[in-house]
Amino acid sequence: MDMKTSDLPAIQYTIWPADLQGHRFKVKLHISNPNPEGQILQMPAWIPGSYLIRDFSKHIESIEAFVAEGAQKKLSLERVNNDQWRLPKTNSPVEILTTVYAFDSSVRAAYLDTERAFFNATSLCLAVAGQEHLPCSLAIIKPESSFADHWSMKTSLTAANTDSEGFGFYLAKNYDDLLDHPVAMGEFQVARWISNGTPHAMAIQGCIHPIDKARLEQDLQAICNSTINLFEPKTKQAPFSNYLFLVNAVLNGYGGLEHRNSTALLCRRDQIPQEGTLFEEGSYREFLGLCSHEYFHAWLVKRIQPKAFQPYDLSQRNYTRLLWLFEGFTSYYDDLQLFRSKRIDLGTYLRLVADNWNGVLRGPGRLKQSLADSSFDAWTKYYQADENTPNAVVSYYGKGALLALGLDLQIRAFSKNKKSLDDLMRLIWKTHGVTMHGIAEDGLDELILQLLGNGFSKTWHDMKSRYIFGSEDIPLQKWLNSKVISVKSKTQTKLEKIKLQLGIRHTDANGWLKVTHVLDGGAAQAAGLAAGDLLASLNGQRITSARWDKVLGSFSENQSIQISFYRDDMGHERMLALQPSQLPAQYELNPRK
Repeated sequence: MDMKTSDLPAIQYTIWPADLQGHRFKVKLHISNPNPEGQILQMPAWIPGSYLIRDFSKHIESIEAFVAEGAQKKLSLERVNNDQWRLPKTNSPVEILTTVYAFDSSVRAAYLDTERAFFNATSLCLAVAGQEHLPCSLAIIKPESSFADHWSMKTSLTAANTDSEGFGFYLAKNYDDLLDHPVAMGEFQVARWISNGTPHAMAIQGCIHPIDKARLEQDLQAICNSTINLFEPKTKQAPFSNYLFLVNAVLNGYGGLEHRNSTALLCRRDQIPQEGTLFEEGSYREFLGLCSHEYFHAWLVKRIQPKAFQPYDLSQRNYTRLLWLFEGFTSYYDDLQLFRSKRIDLGTYLRLVADNWNGVLRGPGRLKQSLADSSFDAWTKYYQADENTPNAVVSYYGKGALLALGLDLQIRAFSKNKKSLDDLMRLIWKTHGVTMHGIAEDGLDELILQLLGNGFSKTWHDMKSRYIFGSEDIPLQKWLNSKVISVKSKTQTKLEKIKLQLGIRHTDANGWLKVTHVLDGGAAQAAGLAAGDLLASLNGQRITSARWDKVLGSFSENQSIQISFYRDDMGHERMLALQPSQLPAQYELNPRK
């Protein structure tokens, strides 16, 4: 795996899992030509795709600098702020050695133990300020531990000189490119397929039994084919030469983070089809939806980007009011692509749409916050959710998906089904994805005008005013074609109605029901309940997670109920007055036969 020094770029990173039991990576950064006036080193504060300041520098346990040539003379490092350091003036190559603690099992950071290793370079690799545009190399060393005897390594980085297990040298076009390829180490089960001539793979860790490769390959190939064909119906070519899904299967967990030609996914083990084991088709469908979502991002957000993200400034928040487009439209297409690729039928697809629609309608925050503000405030509200979030925030994922569906329906109605949202997505791709020219905050206006002409302008600006910059509910019930899809008010059971009237969300806490959220307008709020309360009884009946539905179901919809609860270990009793008129609208969607 040796490479000649002359073959290496001026900026070189070396990473090795040094302490599996202690969860520590060692990282060496070699800088051939540091700024002679004092080189600044910068640790990212956040990772693209996850809009929260995470201060990755807090996990650096030690950092040292040395002259790279001769006797390895140690250099002093000046701490500029929490994530910046300055080297002293020097004309010699330098090396910076850091020890980084890594025990974050999410897809956003770095993790290391005796079972596996995972990292995004944002968590481990310092930026060389002023030289981020230069090519760099990454050497990844296999752990010297018996725990790692059978480990291999998976990443979508460009390999330069690697061994059969994947360890060795990789090249990146620049620092941004280095950050866009997560790395996983450990033992994997791998599924492989070709989509429209492009190699794809899914590397899975954490499954106990052999995965059903044939089913995964068939389903994922269909989804990937469908997405490539959506953006490039003529050439049917993907914008990458290969694609990698990195999957960590755990007892409980769910999420994903997109990258240019890979994605890191977190899911439950029972969501992966495995030989000789039972699993729920609905859970597997949810996993396929996650795959579809993150794969769609390879076009929408990784190549089609807000102008506000070009370039990313990872030292501070980057604001845009367009996350309803980048995340919401992706959320619309993730399940739609499952239907188009024949992974689910129309009835299942419509139930998923209805579930999202009803979920949005149950949130009081939808009437207070616009989609534009939800996007702008993602850093402080959506990604820092608290007990009041449902009352103050609307999801740019959920309502953004409803907006995409609404816009699709409006385009189809206006053009008499000659055009659809697909045509707009292809125009966005051609104008802003292929060219990598970022979309301005109002950039969609010109594209819609170009696609549909002045006749659609009033409709679009009305939608913007009411549903993007305003907080009105999107009237899908008026726009859906009743000849094709049946739309009716959802028939709710007595128990469902009582739960909606009550207006609380809860979790189990050592046998108690602990209130997590109290919704505006509900009976619980009117009675003065608050997040953190431990519920004890209803009309004298002891309540637990196991008994909650049974006890609630014994009441009538307009009954007054005495509730006993504890707050700060002090007992309280209140009266809950259920009000049927407080029920939010809920809908059912079904295909016409």
